[in-house]
Amino acid sequence: MNRTVIAYLALLVLGIVLPFFVYPVLVMKVLCFALFACAFNLLLGYTGLLSFGHAAFFGTAAYVAGYAIKGWGFPPELGILAGAAASALLGWVVGSLAIRRTGIYFAMVTLALAQMVYFFFLQAPFTGGEDGLQGVPRGKLLGLISLANDLNLYYFVLAIFVFGFCLIYRTIHSPFGQILKAIRENEPRAISLGYDVAKYKLLAFVLSAGLAGLAGATKMLVFKFATLTDAHWHSSGEVVLMTILGGMGTVLGPVVGATVIVSLQNELADKVGSLVTVIMGTIFVICVLLFRRGIVGEISALYKRMVGS
Repeated sequence: MNRTVIAYLALLVLGIVLPFFVYPVLVMKVLCFALFACAFNLLLGYTGLLSFGHAAFFGTAAYVAGYAIKGWGFPPELGILAGAAASALLGWVVGSLAIRRTGIYFAMVTLALAQMVYFFFLQAPFTGGEDGLQGVPRGKLLGLISLANDLNLYYFVLAIFVFGFCLIYRTIHSPFGQILKAIRENEPRAISLGYDVAKYKLLAFVLSAGLAGLAGATKMLVFKFATLTDAHWHSSGEVVLMTILGGMGTVLGPVVGATVIVSLQNELADKVGSLVTVIMGTIFVICVLLFRRGIVGEISALYKRMVGS
């Protein structure tokens, strides 16, 4: 058994025992945003596509899952699947339009389309407008296990996170993932080797959108509501910050980044109020200037230097 497997098993054990020492709802929020950041990192860190509209998929899944559970009486597992599927479908539509452009133009197209989605949710009759979709029941998992209990819900959320994380890990280390890295490093060369770059970009975009939706639907179930904040461009900015802070293009970087940002927001919200945004911006600037590889990237580089020496 190699060190990587041991490290991941240790993290899984930590995840299993953590709710006995930390408020479970806070840890669930961290897991949801960690999955969101991991999904975004698949697109930015491994494909080289900077999307400023990923909150659209996060919010879409939250609204669809919430309405499916509250309005149509779906059980929680089917509601979450419906939300993730809706985000994947939206990802296909947005991706089909956005991948026609590269660089800043790609980022601006995703932002513009995400804003259209945001204003749709603002005016749609089923979303509750500025009040959001509230009072979504958690229901029972498989009709047997009550998710009203925070501990039961925590292990359900942990299972969803582990599934999403393992899917991303497998994707990154598959031949498909190697092609995505080739596109990131040198797209013209990938084209010259005969790869249909547009198809691979679109597949990566849809997978990233679907997993971001899975995170959004799960977060909705944890807090029992979906709001416009989930689909706002601020959320897109936060996930960029989480990914870069933790380490873009690293497996665990987004998890670390999400943990740091959510924990800081939770600790500082009552103490500094709206200054939280300023503090987050300052952290982002410092990270870009001094720690360009992010927390995990810098630690990994330091470890390799120590081993090499």
